[in-house]
Amino acid sequence: MNEQALSVRDAIVNRRSIKNFNGQPVDLENINEILDDARWAPNHGLRNPWRFIVAANKEYVKFQDVLKEYGVPKWKELSEEDLEKQMKNFRAPGAVVFVVVKEDVRQKERLEDYAAASMLIQNAMLLAWDKGIGSCWKTPPFLDNPKFREELGVKQGERIISMLQFGYYDDYPKNRTRTPLEDIVTYYGREEAKEAGEE
Repeated sequence: MNEQALSVRDAIVNRRSIKNFNGQPVDLENINEILDDARWAPNHGLRNPWRFIVAANKEYVKFQDVLKEYGVPKWKELSEEDLEKQMKNFRAPGAVVFVVVKEDVRQKERLEDYAAASMLIQNAMLLAWDKGIGSCWKTPPFLDNPKFREELGVKQGERIISMLQFGYYDDYPKNRTRTPLEDIVTYYGREEAKEAGEE
């Protein structure tokens, strides 16, 4: 077992969503290790409501034709140069994982399962970062296209919630400012204490 290179805090604070991948392939073994560890995300009742559709290595190169078909509108009408520009976002990553979640008919369970799968995705992104692999969670509109779902073998009662791109990168994105904690937290009872002169 490899020794962890980053602390949990370092991984959370320093991770960045990568948009500019360098095209280097990501081995399937790395993706499998990431997903195997990521599935330890907390999930209500241990329902494990997720499954994955993975394209890596040569299979990802082939899969780019599918992404072209559904992700580039009117691609047949584009010049080779314009098509190449449109395909850059699909060709630059080294692998892709589609996270598929069961859509429980019960609203509470459906929301719980979506939240759990979101935690799994965060785990995967942090684990990838620890390996020096960048990632980006994308939700392009074609994920809900019935023909695209059929191409991937997505069943009725399931939803693709993420096209999770993995890849290597040359440039480290700059930190983007987050909303300060004092602007988003309320301490229960503190205002009442202030008004009563207890602080």
